[in-house]
Amino acid sequence: MPDTARRIVLASRPVGEPKPSDLRLEEFAVPQPGAGQILLRTKWLSLDPYMRGRMSDAQSYAKSVDVGGVMEGGVVAEVVASNVGDFRPGDIVLAPSGWQTHSLSDGKGLRKLDPRGAPVQTALGILGMPGLTAYTGLLDIGQPKAGETVVVAAASGAVGSAVGQIAKLKGARAVGIAGGADKCKYVREELGFDDCVDHRAADVGDRIKAACPKGIDVYFENVGGPLFETVLPLLNTFARVPVCGLIAQYNMTALPEGPNKVPQLFRNVLTKRLSIRGFIVFDFHDRFDAFERDMSQWIKDKKVKYREDVVEGLENAPQAFIGLLKGKNFGKLLVRVSP
Repeated sequence: MPDTARRIVLASRPVGEPKPSDLRLEEFAVPQPGAGQILLRTKWLSLDPYMRGRMSDAQSYAKSVDVGGVMEGGVVAEVVASNVGDFRPGDIVLAPSGWQTHSLSDGKGLRKLDPRGAPVQTALGILGMPGLTAYTGLLDIGQPKAGETVVVAAASGAVGSAVGQIAKLKGARAVGIAGGADKCKYVREELGFDDCVDHRAADVGDRIKAACPKGIDVYFENVGGPLFETVLPLLNTFARVPVCGLIAQYNMTALPEGPNKVPQLFRNVLTKRLSIRGFIVFDFHDRFDAFERDMSQWIKDKKVKYREDVVEGLENAPQAFIGLLKGKNFGKLLVRVSP
């Protein structure tokens, strides 16, 4: 085992779009586990849009990463040494260890993974937080019914791709919105959505309207910004809007200039009786067993497909994360930290 470990810390709080200099790679001695501790070696690191919020000191639903602190993130790790009876060297676990090659744990918050059941990195994607987000946000809040139209933004991503496929399983029409012809082709031809619209198109509003001739009954929001303004007039009476993310707004330093559109929004909420609900995945921790059962079976039956975008090496995580916020990833973004 090497004597030197590596970690990526928050060097400074970004102003607007994060820069490579906002994150710093450091070396440190591999820690030794004491009584009641486990030494973990990270195999896979998940990169997710929510991490941009952790870089800010604005009030939110979770604590910010301190300047100089290790960037937060979920990982799949191997137990290297253990002084906790329930864990043995060689065990593979899901852990909140963050952006580092090695970490110590007291065993709390770890979940053992079975490599025989599915590739272990899926615990960070389709069988983990993104999959659970899609499952609960759509089924518990969106509540799609057969024959309805479900539209999902960021449709080729880890969450959006699952949302549309689950909508199809429930008998709904699934329309995706994604960035670029290749992503839209993948969403239609590989994932089986009924249609997909390129949000970069100049006439994106007309294209979404054409793809949804009966209007929109469920809009799964991952993006926010101008895209929501485009979708709002197309929402049907009693439409449901699960708000999962607002990636188009994460780097904003001020409100956009222009007219106040809140009155227009609330007029639609009132006259169309819209239900708009924000949610965080841990609101639905009690649904994990049902999710894991259903999603595992859907994957086994090839009713749900997933795609991974793998970056090699912890040192490349900052640039990959910056690209994620610009939509450069294609599928669930993962960093392979060690073999």
